[in-house]
Amino acid sequence: MKRTLLIALLLHLAAPTPAAEEPTFMTVRGKLVHREDFSQPLPPHVGKPNGYASGFEGWLIHGTGPESRGGQWKQLEGRLHGSENPQVKHPATASYGIRFDALVLQCRLRMEDVPLDKDPAHGRKNRYIQLRFTNEKSYLCTVSLHAGGFGISKDDNDRDGPDQRVQLASHKASFEVGKWHTVVVELMGDEVTATVDGHSATGRHPALGQGKHSFMVVTGPEGSISDLRLWEAKENPEWPMNRAVIASQDRPIAPAAQPATDKK
Repeated sequence: MKRTLLIALLLHLAAPTPAAEEPTFMTVRGKLVHREDFSQPLPPHVGKPNGYASGFEGWLIHGTGPESRGGQWKQLEGRLHGSENPQVKHPATASYGIRFDALVLQCRLRMEDVPLDKDPAHGRKNRYIQLRFTNEKSYLCTVSLHAGGFGISKDDNDRDGPDQRVQLASHKASFEVGKWHTVVVELMGDEVTATVDGHSATGRHPALGQGKHSFMVVTGPEGSISDLRLWEAKENPEWPMNRAVIASQDRPIAPAAQPATDKK
């Protein structure tokens, strides 16, 4: 009995501590629509997926088959942990299907330390973890976190067609591998704003005004997500001023006043 209690206590201490609601700048939070602490097995998705982008609700874990080129995911101590396929260097990808036009997403992301000298087949110098948002058919935009900072891009939405990836914003910062980083992504209209550990960047593109169907977590060689929350987003009247500050200053900005959050 004592051993069981000790194991439970150790697991509790190892799990990431839930983060407080971080400031938003482009939007204000509305109703909480989903929360996931990854402490329980994820229920299977519902609906018929149209590839990885649409047609489903809930979690769609990619690359789980024995012949898959994709990476693998597992739940560990209150987090979802992804490992790329070391043979083909294909990242681990997991999608959450949810239809929305405006959204606030907050989570914690961690780039896992996989040293080359300890694991030559799997370790790599460059580590990253991304949040990618889709329209009905393909990638729409991405927030990408790496050791030297983060960036926002409008993605190539038609693979071999005329559409091209466009870098919308970037922010240089030092993000430690093996440490949790708090990430807030705000999407509304044709704009996206990302804040990582208090550092903000924003970008806009006409293509981003489309309805969104899902978001993906993408990581290589290894990374984790925890404490995920999604809210409906409402327009922030302070956004024109906040946008100007973010665009002109390479530092965090003061938060705008927030209304009380509706709990689910």
